[in-house]
Amino acid sequence: MNWNWSVILDSLPQLVEGTWLTLELVGLALLLGGILSIPLALMRVSHSLVLRNTALVYTFFFRGTPLLVQLFLFYYGLAQFDAVRESILWPYLREAYWCALIVFTLNTGAYTAEILRGAIQAVPRGEIEAAQAIGMSRSLLLRRITLPLAYRIALPAYSNEIILMLKGSALASTITLLDLTGMARTIIARTYMPVEIFFAAGCIYLLLTFLFVQGYRLLERQMMRHQNIEAK
Repeated sequence: MNWNWSVILDSLPQLVEGTWLTLELVGLALLLGGILSIPLALMRVSHSLVLRNTALVYTFFFRGTPLLVQLFLFYYGLAQFDAVRESILWPYLREAYWCALIVFTLNTGAYTAEILRGAIQAVPRGEIEAAQAIGMSRSLLLRRITLPLAYRIALPAYSNEIILMLKGSALASTITLLDLTGMARTIIARTYMPVEIFFAAGCIYLLLTFLFVQGYRLLERQMMRHQNIEAK
């Protein structure tokens, strides 16, 4: 098989343009999903049956259905309701970008909430009892003891969610967004060279994954530095 490297080189500027949209979607979804995961995780470990089950239903739906189905339901399904089309949110909900961002946020928020829930439950009981013994309030205990320790415990598992979100973002192309995969499909429709273009797009995804993993390792090392000091 003869590779047409000139097509790959000529297509790189457009692929890079699509890469920026991919990074924007993934970065915002992880940020907003991370914020959303905190109350969800707290609801999952709450003593209130209503709060616990509400969060459980939410996480069960978004973890139990394919991301592609969620995108289609949101992008194509909401338009079927008159109340949605007549609401003030319709100018946003009819745009593929906002639909993709909302779905990615809700999806990663569900997965992150479960990761954080497990980490909260793994916080050593002795740490909590010591804080309670000195009269620390529940909110202060949560802010200074439980959540910081839970985040450190959740770090290794959360790196997998980042990679999965990056790869899952390729589905944004199915609702007309020109992210990295969408831009690759557009170029292929013009050049009729799918192998070369998808190879280039795959290499960019590999590079992004490598950079995410390396950056996350630096963050993990920084947040876990106290353990290294204790080990010495």
